[in-house]
Amino acid sequence: MAYEDNEAVTELTEQEAWELLAGAPIGRLATTVGDDIEMFPVNHVVDDGTVVFRTAAGSKLFELTVNSRVAYEVDSYDEQQGWSVVVHGAAEVLSGSEELAKAEQLPLRPWIATVKTHYVRITPHSVSGRRFQFGPEPEGWHL
Repeated sequence: MAYEDNEAVTELTEQEAWELLAGAPIGRLATTVGDDIEMFPVNHVVDDGTVVFRTAAGSKLFELTVNSRVAYEVDSYDEQQGWSVVVHGAAEVLSGSEELAKAEQLPLRPWIATVKTHYVRITPHSVSGRRFQFGPEPEGWHL
């Protein structure tokens, strides 16, 4: 379904959004504590309808324990088109031995040379996405 008459912006199906999310190795995690909003780049994997990432102890992990409501966004573009997928959901730090053993089997390794011993799973409330066709501004738009 198009957001505009000219089809420059189209809504992705949920399946298309999940496929793009699974193929994008890095995204941005948005957290909130009080009035503060933070953004963190993280690498992730899609696992059984959820998003899983690893993190070290620090502000990101602390913020997730204060407020588990998060948004996670991935995107990509080239010269002709782009897309964006946003996941809204609840983040949970994995703690049970069975959960951690399963997470250890995922193809998820830190993308920078640091130790990240905590696994976090985002269970989505909603997944949405849009595709953008780039081009010149339509003539007569201001009339």
